Amino acid sequence: MTTREEALAYGLTFPDTYQEAPFHDENWQLIRVKGSKKAFLWTYERDGYINLNVKVNPDWRDFWRSAYESVIPGWHQNKEHWNTIILDGSIPEKDIKQMISESYDLVTNSPTKRIYDAVKKIPKGKVATYSQIAEMAGNKKMCRAVGNALHNNPDPQGIPCYRVVNAKGECSGSFAFGGEEVQAQLLMEDGIEVINGRVDLKRYGMKLEK
Repeated sequence: MTTREEALAYGLTFPDTYQEAPFHDENWQLIRVKGSKKAFLWTYERDGYINLNVKVNPDWRDFWRSAYESVIPGWHQNKEHWNTIILDGSIPEKDIKQMISESYDLVTNSPTKRIYDAVKKIPKGKVATYSQIAEMAGNKKMCRAVGNALHNNPDPQGIPCYRVVNAKGECSGSFAFGGEEVQAQLLMEDGIEVINGRVDLKRYGMKLEK
């Protein structure tokens, strides 16, 4: 990703978003969230490159800055909560998209973010059901949202969605992890026994704290 058009197009893939040039200056193009009108993606040209300003969790702020020279403290914004991404071709597209996605989640406090945070809490050697993840994310009734979020997992290594099974302990279909038995293999690598595509929830199920 090196162009403004690519960045704006990706920003508009998130729910309830729209593009705006609020400063009567076409160099500044923002993507905002409908309703709150909060911006999570600022785009502008500076020093010959398109720059993106994205909101960042302070826990990840310095990680991104240290990982890439082209990620710097937010230009013209609160440097504690915003980073600037310089689109000079040095940052992998997947990481640019992840930073934009994280900015959207921070601005919206979206259920998707809460779902991913819940999945990260499943310890190695345990599994959780969709309903448990929904409850941990704040709404027992959003099991379908859990499935959608995990199907679009942006960081499979950091968000271990393979540790989520259905209410019977059954693994997902082959489409979810790129092949037949892939989820079962990942679970077995965690030390979890999988028999006929099913996990014993009494033995391996995660217990929620009351």
